[in-house]
Amino acid sequence: MIKMTLDMFLQHLTNGISLGSLYALIAIGYTMVYGILRLINFAHGDIFMMATYFTFFGVLFGGKWYIVFPITIILTALLGMLVEISAYRNLRDAPKISILISAIGASFLIENLAIVIFGGRPKAFPTIPLFTSVVHIRNISIQRLTFIIPVVTVILLLSLLFLINKTKTGMAMRAVSKDHETARLMGINVDRTISITFGIGSALAAVGGIMWGLKFPQIQPLMGVMPGLKCFIAAVIGGIGSISGAVIGGFILGIGEIMLVALLPSLTGYRDAFAFILLIAILLLKPTGIMGEKISEKV
Repeated sequence: MIKMTLDMFLQHLTNGISLGSLYALIAIGYTMVYGILRLINFAHGDIFMMATYFTFFGVLFGGKWYIVFPITIILTALLGMLVEISAYRNLRDAPKISILISAIGASFLIENLAIVIFGGRPKAFPTIPLFTSVVHIRNISIQRLTFIIPVVTVILLLSLLFLINKTKTGMAMRAVSKDHETARLMGINVDRTISITFGIGSALAAVGGIMWGLKFPQIQPLMGVMPGLKCFIAAVIGGIGSISGAVIGGFILGIGEIMLVALLPSLTGYRDAFAFILLIAILLLKPTGIMGEKISEKV
């Protein structure tokens, strides 16, 4: 363990909050899909990866970032809806194992298509000075993006909560999450509602992917695997099915990872293992997660 000054602590804390915000954005997509379908969209991390490539090629072909970013979010949302229609919709009434296999297959398909289309070599994500410039506060050097990411996460979280709690679309999503058949009897278009859910989750993953590329400017077709697993773990820690829980889980995981490396540099190589250790601990101590609902056993 190393002795940490206040400046070092604040430096690591801001980095942890920034990373946790990214985990939170992507974890929300997992928890939304699980909340409405009770399944894990294992292709979510690959959809996040595709967003970085959409941005990369958009900027490469001369697009301005303020035009490319919204187009990327729209394309990624449409991709998420396409995955739902092609991989999940026809299996909605099938056994859960069939849906799980389809989800894994969709993930492998996207990854291998990306390797074929984009190539396996890593590419340098575009550098945008507005986001990547460094701000100096006392003895702390912080990338401007580190401040932007948490603000964007909070704004999107509040917007999503407003959508779910105050709009007809949100009411339909909540109704479908409770009971598909009853929702149909109430006149709700279940297929459309589920597609919208996938689209919103994928759009949030796109925002996370864009900011991930700016923060870690190297992209490759398998880059979504480990962040995808970690964000799934974040959703489980917070209580999968709970949007607020996913955000809390993301922050816990992000800050925990950074602080582990800061306090115990010798364990840097085990940074990814920290997420899985935390997952095991939360499953042993509180299987429903921090914000998860208590499940009563039926007699």
